[in-house]
Amino acid sequence: MSFTKKKKVSFGNFYKKFPVIELPITLGSETHHDFSKNNDPLDPLEIEDFILPLEGEPDEFTEFIPCFSLPDTQGFFAVVYWKAGLMDYQYRLVTYKKGGEIISDQVIAGLFSNGEMIARSIATIDPYLTIHVVSGQVRTDSQYYDPGESTAKEFELFSDGFIGELD
Repeated sequence: MSFTKKKKVSFGNFYKKFPVIELPITLGSETHHDFSKNNDPLDPLEIEDFILPLEGEPDEFTEFIPCFSLPDTQGFFAVVYWKAGLMDYQYRLVTYKKGGEIISDQVIAGLFSNGEMIARSIATIDPYLTIHVVSGQVRTDSQYYDPGESTAKEFELFSDGFIGELD
């Protein structure tokens, strides 16, 4: 016997909070400000039903901002939200089935610090639904960043809604 948790709010209302954007788009450390000014906030029940299954129980300081949905996805919905925690800021790409069940998810950009190091990632999503991510880190006591220490990754959003890393 299988038990599934009944959703408290409709996926359609949740999805409406993520306007479709034109690609390409770049997500940097300040991009979320534009989305927080222009998009309606998420309802606590929307967060509970559609985000917390990925995130777990947040502390009282964690904030979620709906950013956008991706165009031209057929058979699934793809959204990006911003999560602000204590020295841990993330842009997360999530794909959902029609009823709101999660297909796949991936942190694609953000900033994290453990007090000794600061790691930062910037992502660009191109019109072909490829996500290009560049990451770097620097010691908190250093004034210099060595660009040679940067890494690059690419992810693709496949036609079934799965997000996979490209070699």
